[in-house]
Amino acid sequence: MALKRIRIEYNEIIKDTSFIYTACPLNDNLFNWQAKIFGPEDSPYKGGIFYLDIHIPKDYPFKPPKINFTTRIYHPNINANGGICLDILKDQWSPALTISKVLLSICSLLTDPNPDDPLVPEVALIYKRDHPQFLKKAKYWTKLYAIHVTDEMDITDEMDITNEMDITDEMDITD
Repeated sequence: MALKRIRIEYNEIIKDTSFIYTACPLNDNLFNWQAKIFGPEDSPYKGGIFYLDIHIPKDYPFKPPKINFTTRIYHPNINANGGICLDILKDQWSPALTISKVLLSICSLLTDPNPDDPLVPEVALIYKRDHPQFLKKAKYWTKLYAIHVTDEMDITDEMDITNEMDITDEMDITD
């Protein structure tokens, strides 16, 4: 049953023209996928391309997929290992949900973080107490980890980004 359902979902993703995300199996293994989420326009992740690994269990859709960010991201609900705090990936999973719906929910989480149920309490605290600082750091991490530098990007752009951050911000990046 899992393989049939996965094939149907994959065909739906191929037909999707929203350009919010993409996803496909890795090496023709229908149980291991890679996804790309394009940073939402109305978020500090705008312009970023975020990669995720998706591991689909053999008893899918009765168990949720395991999804992790492989691109670093500064977010209260996504930790340094790429773990995601999202109820539908845990206790609120339903067989009626699909990979597409989960990826759409993750995109929504990028636009509207949930600091009241954080996976990274320190980031949630900054989000709540100093929102401009949160936005600044999230944009910085997006430029650092999720935007692929092209020849068109001037080195001074990168220097400007770095100069906007204080030394403690730079230290946070290596955590």
